[in-house]
Amino acid sequence: MKFVDLNLRVQIGKNQKRVAEELVKRAAELGYSSIAVPIPIEATQEEIQDLEKMSNNNDLDLIKRLDLTPTSVTELFRSLSLWRRKREVTAVYCDSKSIARYAARDHRVDLISFSSPDPKRRFFDSASAELASNASAALGVDMAPLLTSSGFLRVRLMSSLRKEVSIAKKFHVPIVISSGTGDTYLLRGPQDLACLARLFDLDHQTAIKALSDAPSKIVERNREKLSPNYVAPGVFIVRRGENCQDV
Repeated sequence: MKFVDLNLRVQIGKNQKRVAEELVKRAAELGYSSIAVPIPIEATQEEIQDLEKMSNNNDLDLIKRLDLTPTSVTELFRSLSLWRRKREVTAVYCDSKSIARYAARDHRVDLISFSSPDPKRRFFDSASAELASNASAALGVDMAPLLTSSGFLRVRLMSSLRKEVSIAKKFHVPIVISSGTGDTYLLRGPQDLACLARLFDLDHQTAIKALSDAPSKIVERNREKLSPNYVAPGVFIVRRGENCQDV
């Protein structure tokens, strides 16, 4: 089974290279086969190539991720139009109900996530789940906040996650568990994260799928779409040229 961390928050750039190398190496040691790293739009090709080299040196498949934190639906639409095809996975951190609903129904969005532990600032309800189910979007769960929070804040976060996971299951929305950390000391192996998922009532088997099958399917689907030979779902160019009669 191949495990995927779909949100390893590696900082790229020359000043961050040593820390990045440690984090990538640790991910490999913990048993991940693939890592998705949020890559800023302003990142240079040289920085991306350095990250690819780090990943290859540790036998990791690098997935280029786009993180969006829009303040309006208009901003989200514009960002998706401009940058979606520049990355292999797109995650939207929703800070309003309107953004959550739009992200849930837009086929260009892969992950719907929420950064606030406040239940009033998390907008994954039945309506959003139904839209996400039809559009093939997944509920993204970052585990780092569970490790760093404590007391009432942690209790409130677990309560929110229980509700969201329950809704996702009801509407058959895929769940993706990721580390969501850029700190080697907070990074956990897949089995450890699967055990932690019990805190918000996610059974072990479903949690394992959320760390393997669910993220793998997203990446596979998007890489097909980003292929120059992709035409439409199930339709690919197998040969180019003026005469294709021999195909």
